[in-house]
Amino acid sequence: MSKAEQREQMINGAGFIAALDQSGGSTPKALALYGVQPSDYGSDEEMFAEIQKMRARIILADDFTRDKVIGAILFERTLSEEIDGRKVADYLWSVKGIVPFLKIDKGLEDTANGVQLMKPIPGLAETLAKAEGVFGTKERSVIHEANAEGIAAVVKQQFDVAREVIAAGMVPIIEPEVNIKSDTKAEAEDILKAEILKNLDELGEGQDVMLKLTLPSKANLYDEAADHPRVLRVVALSGGYSTDQACDLLAQNGKMIASFSRALTEGLSKQQSDAEFNAALGSNIAKIYRASV
Repeated sequence: MSKAEQREQMINGAGFIAALDQSGGSTPKALALYGVQPSDYGSDEEMFAEIQKMRARIILADDFTRDKVIGAILFERTLSEEIDGRKVADYLWSVKGIVPFLKIDKGLEDTANGVQLMKPIPGLAETLAKAEGVFGTKERSVIHEANAEGIAAVVKQQFDVAREVIAAGMVPIIEPEVNIKSDTKAEAEDILKAEILKNLDELGEGQDVMLKLTLPSKANLYDEAADHPRVLRVVALSGGYSTDQACDLLAQNGKMIASFSRALTEGLSKQQSDAEFNAALGSNIAKIYRASV
């Protein structure tokens, strides 16, 4: 694995990052949308086996290549899974040419000061040390209101974790999501931008990050962050928008690329034939790619 080659792809690659990191909390909903109901599995093991089959079907699809998909975010459990006899992270890079990332957060605290901080991440150093073949990480918080104190706490926590990731030789994707249904979304984004820029200025040479942000109410709001010397790339989350809505909004932001999850898998079903599945996924990939470039 060439870290330099992966870094170059993250900075200059044309395409988007696929979010395939559904965790224990989000997996049942993702499976239901895919046509797999809770009655179809009887344990967590069977549930995770079903979501791995879905991920593998996506990764193996003809259109899922570095030509349009430059990176993919994985759930920690996925690192021990295999596709065609290779660990998933190795398969992504060695076979598909797609840079692997790892979701490291353990979920969210209850809402306080209009935000949800990340829960503690026990054993983070050990997790990072075992993440063989992984280029970077992703960690998510959520902002519900334009509360300056809460947003400052979210960003500080994110950058504190990011420094641990950087110290382990990896590139963190910082994800302070703003709830798209917030009545104060635009105001929250203005506060968030200021806090992000302040924290970016405190990073030293070589302490590089990526940002994963909600598609902003004001187009190109995060251009200044995208141009910051410590930022490799700014990517957008779909946040509950449909594929078409997310792509329309993304196309208005010239310095953001996509990192979509639900919008990537929209319309996919276990019951589809391989031809139907590949056509639906290929259509989504093409839309998200066009919006990203």
